Formats: sequence, structure tokens, C-alpha cells
Amino acid sequence: MDEVKAAGRDTMQQVFNYRDVFFSFFYDGREACVHRSPNFALNYVYSGEMVLDNGRRRIAVRAGECVFIPRDHHITMWKRPAGGERYCGIFMMFTRMFLKEMYARLPQAHVPADTPKLPGDVMLLPGTPGLLSLFASMTPYFDKGVRPHDDLMRLKMEEGLLTLLHIDRRFAPTLFDFNEPWKIDILDFMNRNYMCDMTLDELARYTGRSLATFKRDFRKLSDLTPEKWLIRKRLEVAYAMMKEGRRKIADVCAAVGFKNQSHFSTAFKRMYGVPPTAV
Repeated sequence: MDEVKAAGRDTMQQVFNYRDVFFSFFYDGREACVHRSPNFALNYVYSGEMVLDNGRRRIAVRAGECVFIPRDHHITMWKRPAGGERYCGIFMMFTRMFLKEMYARLPQAHVPADTPKLPGDVMLLPGTPGLLSLFASMTPYFDKGVRPHDDLMRLKMEEGLLTLLHIDRRFAPTLFDFNEPWKIDILDFMNRNYMCDMTLDELARYTGRSLATFKRDFRKLSDLTPEKWLIRKRLEVAYAMMKEGRRKIADVCAAVGFKNQSHFSTAFKRMYGVPPTAV
């Protein structure tokens, strides 16, 4: 068992990891964390509340609810108390190796070739008896003094996978896609994720490229470097936000992805010839 404790100004948390099943406790949740993982996952809220934001919409996941999170999906999440109870949740991660092993064993994994995949977004799952009984059977392990056996956790992982396959047939082609990462449109991805704090390595990986290939492909699309393109994009969005909504500079700065307001003001004046306060 791995135990991780993190303390910040606003958040106290404990996380216990049993064979890719994480039991987490958050005593406060005013600070957000960013989730990016190459693995599919289920996140069940036992108590409290979790709010997920992918930059386009927010999903509130309340006690007794569960969400499916696609691989390579960038979201910001808040785990916080609600209804007088701290946040407690179970996070179940499906690695590529686990899914390959299960694909070889499960007849449910093999579906007609024309079966569509799920949309690549967070999905709030229906409260089926299978899903509810799965997590109800795991709640005793919130007690850190009760250590589950690895083989039992493996069975829970298999049960979680089977439950998804029974909820929607589209989970099969989604979960059991073992093709190598495919190239996706660079500018489309960056236009949807410009506010996220990503390195060039991450941008390359999330668009299905090596770093060298990403740089080469980007040069075909823009005379700017990726870093300068992102700054320009953030400034354009910031200008539109202030022009239309008259929002506070600090709020706009944070919303478009600038960490430093002074840097934002300097870059804004360099691009538009006036400081943000003049808009």
C-alpha cells in the first residue's frame, strides 16, 4: 500500500493506492488539481462532492455517483466537502496492460466492427445495480487499517470493467483500442486547450507525436513557435473577454492561462499597444 499525504493552505488529503485502485480523503477542497492520465478511469464519490471542468463544461458528481474519465483527457477537478461530510472517493484506473489481458479473456470485448466509440469526454454513469454494488463492496477499505489482498483488488478491477461493458456496448471499442497513438489536428487541440499549463512534450504526446514531429508539423501551420502561438491565443481571448464582459484583469488573466499578472500585462501591451486597464 502506498500512502500519500499532501498539505496545502486550503487542502488536507490522504490517498491510499491498492493495485491501481485509489481511496482518497479530502478534508477541504478549495484548491483544484489537474488530472491528465494515459489511462481510462472510474471515479466514484462516496461522500462530499467532486466538480470536473474540461474548459467547456462543468460536471458536479455527488455522493453515490460515478464518472468515466477517458484516457489522455485534461480536466481540472475540485474534491470538496458537501452535506456536512468530507470528500471520500474511489478512483479505479484501467491500464493498457490490464485491458490487453482482459481483451484476450472476455467474449464481451469482441463486438461488431461497426460499433461506434464513445465521445471523448467525461461521462456521468447511470446508477446501475452492478455499479452501486461494486463500490459498496469496496467501502470497508476506506479504513486504512483494513488492507485488501491484491487478488481481491484484481477481481474488483475486472468487475468494474465488466460493469462498464454491460452499461453501454460502446465501451468495448473505446477501451480495447490498442492502436498506437494517432495524430490529431494540432491547432484544433491547442484551440481547445490553450489555457492549460502544458509543456511541449505534453502537447506532442497528446496530439500523437514525438516532440521532433510535433515541432516539424507545427512549422507547417504557423510562422510562430508553439509557445508564442499560445501567448497570442491567450491574449486574443483575454482581449475579447474584457471587451465584452468588462471582467476584472486578475480573473481574465487566470482564465486564459497566465500565471503571472505582470507578465500578462506586459505581453498585452506589447501586442495591443495599450495596457489591459485601457480596454
